[in-house]
Amino acid sequence: MAAPCAEDPSLERHFKGHRDAVTCVDFSINTKQLASGSMDSCLMVWHMKPQSRAYRFTGHKDAVTCVNFSPSGHLLASGSRDKTVRIWVPNVKGESTVFRAHTATVRSVHFCSDGQSFVTASDDKTVKVWATHRQKFLFSLSQHINWVRCAKFSPDGRLIVSASDDKTVKLWDKSSRECVHSYCEHGGFVTYVDFHPSGTCIAAAGMDNTVKVWDVRTHRLLQHYQFSILEQRLTLTEDKLKQCLENQQLIMQRATP
Repeated sequence: MAAPCAEDPSLERHFKGHRDAVTCVDFSINTKQLASGSMDSCLMVWHMKPQSRAYRFTGHKDAVTCVNFSPSGHLLASGSRDKTVRIWVPNVKGESTVFRAHTATVRSVHFCSDGQSFVTASDDKTVKVWATHRQKFLFSLSQHINWVRCAKFSPDGRLIVSASDDKTVKLWDKSSRECVHSYCEHGGFVTYVDFHPSGTCIAAAGMDNTVKVWDVRTHRLLQHYQFSILEQRLTLTEDKLKQCLENQQLIMQRATP
């Protein structure tokens, strides 16, 4: 069982405004704004300051699947099932630029740390890199053989990592546009991947109930975490047993004259 937190989490804010399931969220770097995307095809930008009105951005023609603030917080990127990416100015006007990005659903969008470029991943099996301000397609990475669920820049912007339904995680060199290494240890679709803030390792989550951590310099598997239904049942059984014992103790205390 996980160790209990020193302090229970408390509800800070509650935002309500989407008309369908919320699919993604992202904080601005200064944490003053929170962006959310939804199956209702809209983006909402919520202000953490109480009594501030939210912005609703419309433009996508289908569900919004991913959102990401630029490092400066001055831009907001969104990807959609309508196969496009939009770059928004997160203010009351909500102006946006449209990128005809992919030939299938866009699953992931992520800005480079300098804000000059962003990377997208799609069900069309490609990873693409774009110039933010020139609004220009730069290059495509095309070695995956199934949907690409996620793609992220390394903290220094030199590497890109991608996760796919082909059960692989691929590490790419941005300058050479070559695949540096393919990690093939997952037994199912790989749904998410991200760099450690140090940039020295990556963590990937898979449909095989595992999280794996690799060193990007040696490509060695550092950690393997697995969650199974059996472990869940054991935890629930342990919690239930504890509850029964506490109830029994309470009954005995009440019965004592």
